[in-house]
Amino acid sequence: QVQLVESGGGLVQAGGSLRLSCAASGSILSINNMGWYRQAPGKQRELVATITNGGSTNYADSVKDRFTISRDNAKNTVYLQMNSLKPEDTAVYYCNADIKVPYNYFSRLYWGQGTQVTVSS
Repeated sequence: QVQLVESGGGLVQAGGSLRLSCAASGSILSINNMGWYRQAPGKQRELVATITNGGSTNYADSVKDRFTISRDNAKNTVYLQMNSLKPEDTAVYYCNADIKVPYNYFSRLYWGQGTQVTVSS
């Protein structure tokens, strides 16, 4: 059984910073892409950033130059450093990972449970 567990969310003032972590655990053979998504109240879930197992990154335009995604492959963990936070960044943040497990030919996408980030003005 694979689990993704996020941590690091909370309440911060506008202009502040937070660092989110997401650790994958369980019977894992390999992890391909990892990413962060967010969902604000009344809105659809949207991409924040993704990172390949080689370290190539992709960002939503709204977070470029403010957020940085990184990963530690030895720890099966992905991070999201969020700087210069704005009230519009308020959302539940979810991590995901494309993981291959034993006895399955194909990898599949796993999601974390989400962590709340609230930015006050």
